Amino acid sequence: MLHLLLPLAYRLRRRAMALVGWRTRGVKLLVFDRAGDVLLVRHGYGRSDLHMLPGGGIARGEAPAAAALRELHEETGCIARDLTLVARYESRTEGRRDTVFLFSARSDETPVADSRELVAAAFHPLDALPASLSSATQRRIDEWQGRRERSNDW
Repeated sequence: MLHLLLPLAYRLRRRAMALVGWRTRGVKLLVFDRAGDVLLVRHGYGRSDLHMLPGGGIARGEAPAAAALRELHEETGCIARDLTLVARYESRTEGRRDTVFLFSARSDETPVADSRELVAAAFHPLDALPASLSSATQRRIDEWQGRRERSNDW
């Protein structure tokens, strides 16, 4: 039942946030395994057709690094090691003001999608990324690899 309600709740929340102009804070993670492959996820709501970096919202009073550790573990079962803040971005997509903290990390665990928020979670070689990669994820990977100058906009 929750799986059916989540897409509706996501759309309603997104509209409410745009109407009110809420400011949100979130985290995204560039997580690499020993082979140097990057962890990508697909959500069960929103743009479920796109592969994205794992992440989520920062709770009230929670530090961005703590949110990154928590979100990665909750969604994929992976434990982040060597967590490092890469950059801070601003976003105004969907009519809201959002600050996104991007972290890099390493993980030796095999990711397992939580089946609540995620429908897929897997490591992918950087030279063979899925065609369904979100444009923001592609920009972050290009910045990481030095193929693109870092922007302040997500």
